[in-house]
Amino acid sequence: MAASDNPFYTALTMIMSMDQRLFDIVTLSLQVSLIAVLVASLLALPLGAALALWRFPGRNIVIVMLNALMGLPPVVAGLCVYLLLSRAGPLGHWGLLFTPSAMVVAQVILVLPIIAALTRQQVESLHQEYAEQLHSLGLSPLRMIPTLLWDARFGLLTVVLAGFGRASAEVGAVMIVGGNIDGVTRVMTTSIVLETSKGNLPLALGLGIILLSLVTLINALAHVVSEMAKRRLG
Repeated sequence: MAASDNPFYTALTMIMSMDQRLFDIVTLSLQVSLIAVLVASLLALPLGAALALWRFPGRNIVIVMLNALMGLPPVVAGLCVYLLLSRAGPLGHWGLLFTPSAMVVAQVILVLPIIAALTRQQVESLHQEYAEQLHSLGLSPLRMIPTLLWDARFGLLTVVLAGFGRASAEVGAVMIVGGNIDGVTRVMTTSIVLETSKGNLPLALGLGIILLSLVTLINALAHVVSEMAKRRLG
């Protein structure tokens, strides 16, 4: 087999030559996942901290549900968002179905429980460690939230990176609510599924290489952050 006929060689050539179609798909994938993780983090970090600090009836049930949602099947999340945003749904008049915005919503639903649950664990552990000092300063739970979130910033950065890894590798939900429309909602994961089924292995391999590299980079960053935190905090 000639090198030019080798799908892997062709995929590397497309990456090195910055093939426009390939990089348009990668760009859209990163935009959707980054926005989703940003929105999820803004909601999940204070939510997780609040669950760690406040005691109220039904708290344990909320924690169990939040932990259970960490394993929410993507297709179920996609179906729920689809029903909400379809024309017959309560939010159908927004016209978001089969747009990148719908994909962001689906990824937020998937990522938010992960970040919130892991944040609760980290903040609760810190609160137990520093409870006497915090109470001696007369801080209310509301005022403790920013203090403890900042103190746990290294660990929480790892949590956010884990959320980004989940979002960037997701396929089921974004395919349902995005429709995998070429040039509009086609991201790396959905493109790999489609191009493989079409027999277009070079593009599928090229996207797979980039996606695998991205996931590896995320895990490397998480490891580096974890090591930095250990050295800094002893």
